[in-house]
Amino acid sequence: GIVKFALESGASLVPVYGFGHSELWTKLLDPFRLFERISTSLDISLVPFFGLGGWPLGPTNRVPLAMVFGQPLECPQKLVPSQGEIDCYHTHLLDSFKETFDKHKAAYGWSQKTLMIV
Repeated sequence: GIVKFALESGASLVPVYGFGHSELWTKLLDPFRLFERISTSLDISLVPFFGLGGWPLGPTNRVPLAMVFGQPLECPQKLVPSQGEIDCYHTHLLDSFKETFDKHKAAYGWSQKTLMIV
């Protein structure tokens, strides 16, 4: 993944979070889980969504967007990084995403929200 490439090249990883992107379109709720079953059988994700005025794939809803950047995570150059090193820096990167989100969420008006990384 990206952490392995960063370690191999000695590049820095910068956590970036975009606020508001989940509100650009309205997702169709599927109480019968039909799209979930189709997605599972086809091994793809099907999420029907609507834009402004209920248009399918239409123009986006008008919501403010914000992109925030965290502190760069410096990665040492390793020609062949071990899985332990990759896992360590991956954990640091995920923690950096959470720190970035927590630092800026109140300014966007999401002070009550928490970031869940699955």
